[in-house]
Amino acid sequence: MIIQFKRRFSMAHRLRFDRDSKCMTPHGHNEFVTVSLEPKRSAGGVDWGNSNYAASFAALKTHWHGFVDDALDHAFQLGANDPMIAYFKAHEPELLPRLLVVDGDPTTEAVATALYMKLNAILAAHLPDFACVRFEIEETPTNSVVLTPVDIAACPIRLGEWCHRADMSLNDLLPLDAWSAL
Repeated sequence: MIIQFKRRFSMAHRLRFDRDSKCMTPHGHNEFVTVSLEPKRSAGGVDWGNSNYAASFAALKTHWHGFVDDALDHAFQLGANDPMIAYFKAHEPELLPRLLVVDGDPTTEAVATALYMKLNAILAAHLPDFACVRFEIEETPTNSVVLTPVDIAACPIRLGEWCHRADMSLNDLLPLDAWSAL
């Protein structure tokens, strides 16, 4: 059994390493993130009780949707070496919590990987009997990135420590106590 839910969010980003790309200019997308969860078999099965479900949709999506709605939605995705970060630090430090920062360009592939890792941290903290078996970000109606646990296990890069914490963080620019826990 796989339980799936979808959430929409808006974002902005720019990609600096493909000098011929239109994506050098900051721009935005309305994206959809679809999460597919499965009860872990190693947990000895899930106690369905009389409810006829492994867990309610509300319980399964509360923390993840809270993160998407309150932290991710309308964030500006930047690479860790983007000079715009220095601008925000100097001129608009109150916006630092709204910057999603990854090493390298914030491509859909990199951001999907970082967000899948964030979801895994949230699941470990709040729903340890469930695993994400499929994670998809639809950047446009014609472009999507789909990841599975195999992709995450094979990921050779560390996109940021924030990805591995069950909190509202989107970057490692601020001290840990600046981020509220989920």
